[in-house]
Amino acid sequence: MLNLILFGPPGAGKGTQSENIIAKYKLIHLSTGDLLRSEIQAGSELGLKAKTLMDQGILVPDEVVIGMIDNKLKEHRNAAGFIFDGFPRTVKQSEALDQLLASYNESISVMIALVVDDNELLARLLNRGKTSGRPDDQNEELISKRIQEYNSKTKPVADYYQEQGKFVAIDGIGEIDFIFEEINKAISKVTVK
Repeated sequence: MLNLILFGPPGAGKGTQSENIIAKYKLIHLSTGDLLRSEIQAGSELGLKAKTLMDQGILVPDEVVIGMIDNKLKEHRNAAGFIFDGFPRTVKQSEALDQLLASYNESISVMIALVVDDNELLARLLNRGKTSGRPDDQNEELISKRIQEYNSKTKPVADYYQEQGKFVAIDGIGEIDFIFEEINKAISKVTVK
């Protein structure tokens, strides 16, 4: 089973590359952002709580996210693998994810990080905000807060997986197809037996 973490700050291109990876490797996409937004749209208690936090640029509590992921793992027991998009964001979440996967006799195969500088991220998100309808992509101050949140809390996750020999950094600026080729090279290193 291929279990891949696609990592990077908001606007790094994770959504675009996730689609390419899913199409090629037939993985189940686990985007915590999408899971949370669907809860918000449904108007559930979890969704309303998550919306309040997300509107402030604050991360949703770990136990809520891990519970949602566990439900998806149970739902797709015979999958070829999973792509984790936007999760884990902290070392604590990484440890919880590793424990959860171990309970299914699985582990993370590789973490691929898309590296993009902050100025490019800001420009991308503001541009995306023109068409996405997402208020968090239309406010420069909120975007900057999201990027700072990523930089302060989630970069240590890269170190966590680097210590396990599972971390690969890829330049997230350039042609989409070229970036996807680089992702494929990283995946092939963990899938070749």
